[in-house]
Amino acid sequence: MRQATGIFLFVLIHLVAATAAYAVEPMTAVENSVDVVITILKDPAYADDTDLAAQHEKIWTEIQRIFDFTEMARRTLARNWKKFSPEEKARFTNAFGRLLGDTYISKVIEGFTNESVQYVEQRIEDKKALVKTKIVRKTTEIPVDYKMLHTDEKWRVYDVNIEGVSLVKNYRSQFNSILRNSTPAELIERIEKKITQLQQKKEATGNALRNEMVMDCLALVIHRENHFRM
Repeated sequence: MRQATGIFLFVLIHLVAATAAYAVEPMTAVENSVDVVITILKDPAYADDTDLAAQHEKIWTEIQRIFDFTEMARRTLARNWKKFSPEEKARFTNAFGRLLGDTYISKVIEGFTNESVQYVEQRIEDKKALVKTKIVRKTTEIPVDYKMLHTDEKWRVYDVNIEGVSLVKNYRSQFNSILRNSTPAELIERIEKKITQLQQKKEATGNALRNEMVMDCLALVIHRENHFRM
């Protein structure tokens, strides 16, 4: 009797743990993350274009929370993943994640015009899920689907499909082409070089905006001085 009771309690505890692990559904996880990003985009503290870098970093922090870059890296490289050493896998995952983040954030910030997001449906099959959403603009709707995996007791994104184009498959095609004639280390170097170029471009844009603001201020001062002289 005691043994049966013990087994029952063991099963009950595991059922409760499993239920708690899945308490936050995949659609809710996506919605919460998107809401955070939209709040950052609408935050008046970043109304000045010179504050884009700080806004960028806040969004990047949220993206890291919801995206599983290790899973994305593994699926993007597919069979080529085995060709990478443990050190190269870690380095590639870090570089690839940053590339995705920088590219995604730049497009989100540049293209955001107070669109709304509708959450259409979710499909859950064991530890995998598909969350279908659409971005609603004045004249069009853009379907965005998130493929998610339940790991470490939470749902995380491992692929994004925008208007029928899979992010993972798109990069897989590019990287497979590069790896036919290049080593894993050379691919990583190319990605890191691209990240540096994006960073330099972002800094140049920020400097240009700051210089423009300085010139506007100088022009205003000169205008006022000339006005008073008259």
